[in-house]
Amino acid sequence: MHQTLQKYFGYTEFRPLQEEIILDVLNKKDTFVLMPTGGGKSLCYQLPSLLLSGVTVVISPLISLMKDQVDTLRSNGISAAYLNSTLSYNESQDIKTALLENQIKVLYVAPERLMMSQTMSFLKDVDISLFAVDEAHCISEWGHDFRPEYRRVNILRTNFPKIPIIALTATASPKVRSDIISQLHLSDPNIYVAGFDRKNLFYEVRPKQDSYNQLLLYLKEHRGKCGIIYCLSRNSVEMLAARLQKKGFRALPYHAGLSDIQRARNQDSFIKDNTQIIVATIAFGMGIDKPNVRFVIHYDLPKNLESYYQETGRGGRDGLPCDCLLFFSHGDRYKIEYFINQKNSKNEQNIALAQLREMINYCSSSTCRRGVLLKYFGEEFTRDHCDNCDVCLNPRETFDGTEAAKKLMHCIEDLDQRFGLNHVIEVLVGSRTKKILSNKHDLLDSYSLGEEYTKDQWKDIAREMIQQGILLVEGERYPILKLNQESFDVLDGSHAVNLTKPVKEIGVIPKPVNSQVDSELFDRLSEIRKTLADEQNIPPYIIFSDNSLQQMAIDRPATKTNFLNIIGVGEYKLVKYGDIFLREIAEHSAKDNTMHSKGLSDTQLETLNLQKQNLSIEQIAEVRKLSISTIVGHIEKLILAGEINSIDDWVDQEKQNIIKEVIADMGCEFLSPIKEKLGDGYLYEDIKLVRATVMVGSLNNFVCGI
Repeated sequence: MHQTLQKYFGYTEFRPLQEEIILDVLNKKDTFVLMPTGGGKSLCYQLPSLLLSGVTVVISPLISLMKDQVDTLRSNGISAAYLNSTLSYNESQDIKTALLENQIKVLYVAPERLMMSQTMSFLKDVDISLFAVDEAHCISEWGHDFRPEYRRVNILRTNFPKIPIIALTATASPKVRSDIISQLHLSDPNIYVAGFDRKNLFYEVRPKQDSYNQLLLYLKEHRGKCGIIYCLSRNSVEMLAARLQKKGFRALPYHAGLSDIQRARNQDSFIKDNTQIIVATIAFGMGIDKPNVRFVIHYDLPKNLESYYQETGRGGRDGLPCDCLLFFSHGDRYKIEYFINQKNSKNEQNIALAQLREMINYCSSSTCRRGVLLKYFGEEFTRDHCDNCDVCLNPRETFDGTEAAKKLMHCIEDLDQRFGLNHVIEVLVGSRTKKILSNKHDLLDSYSLGEEYTKDQWKDIAREMIQQGILLVEGERYPILKLNQESFDVLDGSHAVNLTKPVKEIGVIPKPVNSQVDSELFDRLSEIRKTLADEQNIPPYIIFSDNSLQQMAIDRPATKTNFLNIIGVGEYKLVKYGDIFLREIAEHSAKDNTMHSKGLSDTQLETLNLQKQNLSIEQIAEVRKLSISTIVGHIEKLILAGEINSIDDWVDQEKQNIIKEVIADMGCEFLSPIKEKLGDGYLYEDIKLVRATVMVGSLNNFVCGI
């Protein structure tokens, strides 16, 4: 097992649960696997296929996913194929011949093709060792993406009673799990449920204020990175994609209103890194195996936490960092409620409204985002902080909210615990709505008792109290605020309440940066990967993942033996690509020696590396634990060495011109006279950077006397 893992997949150890699952499969046991996106589900049937005598047949719902998986397997030296509607008659016949001759180890087939009588009849003549039902939640009518044609896959056990089945999915409630096992007639299966915690995903919720400009700023800081932006409507998708294109971003739309050809073309462009950003509705995502998605942005509010978890799960599949940014507005909530109320079934409406309320609670939470998500999926989060969400990295200031909590509870009590959040708050702030006046609620003791806070602030306070368990919500369609024992403990003074102060401004959340990665070498290796991928008409990540390139840019392997130690490099890829990448790494290392010969130190080169990752001076200083003046000193040296050609990101052009005029007038040997002449609006750091650009020119070198 371990030799096969290294030889074909380039890994030296298994991820959690993979080894146990593979052992079960090799022992011909039926198996059920619930493993989050990026957890390594595919390996659980792909590796055993190489150790079993016959072919592994994988039932997969999406043609695009089949081709992607087959391309990946072939790039690792594994014989794989698919049978679907994209093949010509002759191509299908060639694959069938190869199957009968036992020349194919993994075969992908769509459920519709599998159910054809001629396919079923043909497969009975093939030496099949295993059936793998991928995206198995599609078989359950309670699953989030139920597909009726998947339901018929249950005849596998009848037609092939002795062949083991492994069912795999990334998301399934206990009810869905039971239904999958029942429908597939799995025999006493071992059930594996991996944790839902995707540690590499950074979760952040921002108020939807000036969201377009917030988005632009974020995308400029992450220019060149691949990402997905989800919108609620087709119209929003089209408009946002067009605006981003005008700003110079390689962005394309994706929604159900586009033709099949256009959707396929846009998706293919994104997968092959020709397009950096896909702006999409929820129609986009299932079956997208692209591992290097570095951000997933929800420009509008998702309908429920399960959809949100699935959509954010499409980022960071390679295990590297990915930002999950959500813009939240209560206006989006009302839009979704409107659509929910159009549903014919009251039961469906109630379920959808309850799910939406959970989504709102997540967005309003002042506690760890990851903890809220995991709790929703029934998984206990044992830590107070995850250190990878906006709440944990930038905790908001708290205050003693006991008196505020008491006011809210008194109001609920005065209203006999019969009203919802909005009406309670209307009473508390002293509104004179028709409902309040007709019910004479303006005569209650708690009427206008809470005028010190706005309605939105009271809503935040109430939601936080609900999350803390000191208030209850009952009812789905018409949720009512109720008091519980914890509420009465607050009212009688035996329990204090700590609450979060409202957000006043939107700040940038500092996140850890891997300063070991040589960004210039990484970019160069990425370019080589893209060229090779285009020549073979495959996505770049099939050649090497970003994870592999990052390790190359850190370790700089110099020999084939060292190259084989890189994650994702097996013997097949070593032979096929080793010389090309080793040559580039060697040339880059030689260039580094030249940089040292220019008099640049290791610490200055480390600053250069972070600057190439588009970090600001303040961010570089924070990452390196150095002062801003020290970093500016490094950048001065780098400008003089010709390694940095522009300071436009740090000093605006107008300021540069004014500083240059003063330097031309006074010379640049001493900074104090220049600063005195410029006045308070100019920093020494700005002057140093402009002076360095002036000194680069030979004439100015002479003028400055340096």
